[in-house]
Amino acid sequence: MPQIRPITDLRNTNEISELCHSKKEPIFITKNGYGDLVIMSIETYENMMLMNDIYRKVDAAEQSIAKGEVMDGFESLRKTREKYGI
Repeated sequence: MPQIRPITDLRNTNEISELCHSKKEPIFITKNGYGDLVIMSIETYENMMLMNDIYRKVDAAEQSIAKGEVMDGFESLRKTREKYGI
C-alpha cells in the first residue's frame, strides 16, 4: 500500500530516509491535502528506470512483430555468423 505523508513530515529527514529505504517504493507527499511530491530511494528509482526501459523494449518488439518485421532465428544466426566471420 503506498505511503502518503504530509509535507511537514519532511522535517524529520532521517525518518523519511529510513521509510524510503525500508518500503522500497515511492512515498507520496501532500501539501494542504493535495498531492505535491514523490520521493524515493536511489535504489528504488534505478529499479523503476530499469523496468521502464524493459517495458519500452518489449513494446518496441511487439510493434515490430505486429508490422511483420521479424526474421527466422536460423536466418538471423546465419547473417550474424557471416558478418563476424564465425
